[in-house]
Amino acid sequence: MLKNILNEISLTGRYFRLEVRAIRKDSGALLILFGALIIYPLVYSIAYQNEIVRDLKTIIVDQDKSITSARLTHFIDQSEEIKVVGEVSSMDEAQRLFADNKVSGVLLIPCNFEKDLLSGKQADVSVYADGSYFLIYRQMISGSLKALGTFSAGVEVKKLMLQGLPYEQAIISLDPVSADFHLLYNPISGYGSFVMPGLVLIIIQQTLLIGIGMLGGTVKEKGRFSYLVPRKLSKRDVIPVLLGKSFAYLLLYLINCIFVLVWFYRWFDYPDRASYMHLLVLVIPFLLSTIFLGITLSVLFRKRESSIMFMVFLSPIVMFLSGISWPASSIPSFLYNLAHVFPSTLMVPAYLRLRIMGVAFSSVRHEYLLMLLQMVIYFITAYLAIYWSSKQKFKRSQKTKIDEY
Repeated sequence: MLKNILNEISLTGRYFRLEVRAIRKDSGALLILFGALIIYPLVYSIAYQNEIVRDLKTIIVDQDKSITSARLTHFIDQSEEIKVVGEVSSMDEAQRLFADNKVSGVLLIPCNFEKDLLSGKQADVSVYADGSYFLIYRQMISGSLKALGTFSAGVEVKKLMLQGLPYEQAIISLDPVSADFHLLYNPISGYGSFVMPGLVLIIIQQTLLIGIGMLGGTVKEKGRFSYLVPRKLSKRDVIPVLLGKSFAYLLLYLINCIFVLVWFYRWFDYPDRASYMHLLVLVIPFLLSTIFLGITLSVLFRKRESSIMFMVFLSPIVMFLSGISWPASSIPSFLYNLAHVFPSTLMVPAYLRLRIMGVAFSSVRHEYLLMLLQMVIYFITAYLAIYWSSKQKFKRSQKTKIDEY
């Protein structure tokens, strides 16, 4: 019994070394498994480093040409979201600048703007923004509303003070119920802090699946299966092969995770409220589930390019169904349930609550137990895939010998 266990441990170590050697000698796999996991998060994070879209170029069409309209223009320009780059005399000229992509928005101050304000009438100001570009549209409208709200409040306060109310009372009368907003977990509403923590997990999953698929396709394409697994495997022999291959990828990606989930977070100052021990406990079943899924799928690829094409095709779908770019509650339930084929669908919400919100580990226990179940299921599928592949290879080799005879 002990001898058998020691023999299986020895076999596991042997297949671990063989898999590490296969990874090390494949420059394409190294680029995906190691290089891409560093390059992608760095490029995305540097691109999103400003966090918030600021200083959107805006043109003013001032048809009133009054002191009040000039003061409103100044208020608009003081907004952090908007930068007034000039004035034009007509909407046609503003439309040409907008169509040429020289400005991101247009603000129209109509005739009689000052006269309407002084006479107590409602004065309208028109804001034009590109609704096809959501982030620019949101910031343009948000900046305009804040500036116009501040300007309108100033006008109302002056009216109340002219009626005899002191300044403090005028402020209270203008805003009898004051809302006190608290933005939790992402106080500056930064886009990078919102998207990157979940996106990094998608990158980890997809690069791992592509890398394993590439190596699996290479083994079949170059006929190296007989070298990595030199004989027909018994059901018991499959486990050392599977564990040896899996430990090679697990070790590599634990090292990668130190970079992307620890150092990377500190460098870009992303929200971080989790202990590293809880993080490790959550990450390991995610990595193992992904590795076992990758080994299962690698049996399907006969060429190394096939895994890249397949996973690149799936990547946008995985990204969307993970709940990062669109709330999971708004995705049709059958589609979201189908997305649980991918480990990231369980990992992303659990990871974000643990890492960003700082919840107790017990709060993500449901997702964690499901990930453990998923890990077991994909271990079984990977086991069956390797066993089936070895049998097919053995049958082909036997057939070749008979034909040669």
